[in-house]
Amino acid sequence: MNVTLELNGETREVEVTPWKRLLDVLREDLRLTGTKEGCGEGECGACTVILDGEAVNSCLVAIGQCHGRQLTTVEGLAHGEVLHAVQRALVACGGAQCGICTPGIAMCASHVVDRGLLAGADDVTARAKVRELLAGNICRCTGYQLIVDAIIVAAREVTR
Repeated sequence: MNVTLELNGETREVEVTPWKRLLDVLREDLRLTGTKEGCGEGECGACTVILDGEAVNSCLVAIGQCHGRQLTTVEGLAHGEVLHAVQRALVACGGAQCGICTPGIAMCASHVVDRGLLAGADDVTARAKVRELLAGNICRCTGYQLIVDAIIVAAREVTR
């Protein structure tokens, strides 16, 4: 099956079986290895991508479901050399450690930040909301505080 999709702002076509996981097509067929496989069961969030404006686990999506749709991976998060606010904040706040979960967290966090889901929230409310919104992203290296801090910094930068 030929699948055509808008991938990171470019129209791409790939010939694959429609049942192949989106995660595998990204990594193997399209050579976009930023999206990571953690659990392969939709539990860890390492493979999070944005599909038609929604954060999804790419290990749970068949490529056949992506025909004609818009997809953003971590490779498409930056605009050229300019990192997304979330990427900058994760680096600045020390929220990125081993790197397995970081792409999925960055994608989920960009979804939160770009939709303004933290707008107007005080610190306590924002921290609780970030933790709730990132509940599907597992990080084994940190206590999440630096990740939460980074997302709040990014959200404030974007709303200014």
